[in-house]
Amino acid sequence: MNCVMLLRLQDHGIRSESGFSGNSSVSSVSVTIREKWRKIGKGKKAQKGNYGRMLALASHALAENGYILVTANGGMNQQRVAVCNAVAVARLLNSTLVVPKFLYSSIWRDVSQFGDIYQEEHFINYLTPDIRIVKELPKELQSLDLEAIGSVVTDVDISKEAKPSFYLKHIIPILLKNEIVHFLGFGHRLAFDPIPFQLQLDNKLWHPLIIYFYGIFYWIAINLPHIVSLSCLLACLPLFMSTLPNWGTSSRDFDADLDRFLVGSYAEPVKKQNKSRAKKASRYLALHLRFEIDMVAHSLCEFGGGDEERKELEAYREIHFPALTLLKKTKMLPTPAELREEGFCPLTPEETVLMLAALGFNWNTRVFVAGSQIYGGRSRMIALTSLYPELVTKENLLTLTELEPFMKFSSQLAALDFIGCTAADAFAMTDSGSQLSSLVSGFRIYYGGGKMPTIRPNKRRLSSIFMNNSTIEWRVFEQRIRKAVRQTKHIQPRPKARSMYRYPRCDECMCNMTISF
Repeated sequence: MNCVMLLRLQDHGIRSESGFSGNSSVSSVSVTIREKWRKIGKGKKAQKGNYGRMLALASHALAENGYILVTANGGMNQQRVAVCNAVAVARLLNSTLVVPKFLYSSIWRDVSQFGDIYQEEHFINYLTPDIRIVKELPKELQSLDLEAIGSVVTDVDISKEAKPSFYLKHIIPILLKNEIVHFLGFGHRLAFDPIPFQLQLDNKLWHPLIIYFYGIFYWIAINLPHIVSLSCLLACLPLFMSTLPNWGTSSRDFDADLDRFLVGSYAEPVKKQNKSRAKKASRYLALHLRFEIDMVAHSLCEFGGGDEERKELEAYREIHFPALTLLKKTKMLPTPAELREEGFCPLTPEETVLMLAALGFNWNTRVFVAGSQIYGGRSRMIALTSLYPELVTKENLLTLTELEPFMKFSSQLAALDFIGCTAADAFAMTDSGSQLSSLVSGFRIYYGGGKMPTIRPNKRRLSSIFMNNSTIEWRVFEQRIRKAVRQTKHIQPRPKARSMYRYPRCDECMCNMTISF
């Protein structure tokens, strides 16, 4: 166990009053070490040097607390966040991380595992100096009934914003007793920066942990196994000819870092192959149109389809969201009109095209649309394709032969969308709560140098504008839309209690420290 880390935690008042339940020996050892450390060097001038960091690394190299097994749920982006949080927990608990597994989802219907999407060897090797990662459990642990011995921890057991002290108090005893903890689900835990800023600043032993909270997401380079398709996508996107509103310096000035962090070493051959064409590259807008049936059904909103639409969405909810169906039958929930008025309904394709037009995107703007099957099909996309004829998707960019290997793997298709959106000169979302939109905007903030704008709509304000569109003049409509849509491109401190994946930088721990990867 990392006694040095526990010592510092306890000195800052994070240890619970009761200590680790069922492990009095662990608590007594921590107290003894703390007393000895207080005596060492008492009355002497503090020695220079960054010994705290090296002591932490030495402690992790010499000690071992067991194995962390994570089975992540959701789609590709939810799973990616779970992997990042698993790294942070393994580092905190001084344990070995098993390469994460992905749960099969009836919604996403994808059997892809970690190595099918990410560079597994790069993931293991890059983190080796700080945590140990193995591809599978030791044989003696593989046959254990983890649920029977109490080693399974679900999302129900962990609050969304649980602090590190929770893991030290409740998870360490399980690790010490059973040598393994299985986090089942682990959706979006540790993503809201629960560590007090003062502790981050004062306690340099947390420094490596901070790096993982802020940086590890950006180092899980996407590994699309079919290089031809990836090369085609990366080669085609920068060549879109478009006219975007003037936001200053093009993000092309920063594409070197983006390429490296997006796809790792795969970017180099593509760059060399397309070097002559890349000089002619212009700009394009990426749009994440979150209007798939799962989003539409879960919102409980109505979208103009009448009884047929209501019956279809209710049937979908009964299969995929049974808890929501039960809640709808037993509780008095807000009406669809009330939900829309409060901004809880996803923007429709029609509302999206009006927003883009009001923001100044003209008809010859090249738009890359990310997303899977839009609810309502082609008929629902008519407004968007009519006003923006230069609209493309990954399906347009890739030939059927190139796309075929991905067709049965929604997570790999989502990875293509992630690349297309992140590399764009401007990125627009229709739902700020979307995981893909959050991660893309965070990536662009982290590596964009303040030159990569993200368009984030305020749906509540937009709702009131759209509800009055029968009488409003276009010029007034433009003005109101621009006030209701937040355009962000500069690096800003993360607001309190906001996801660090959406806001990956803050003054307290990134700007005042020298961090090298």
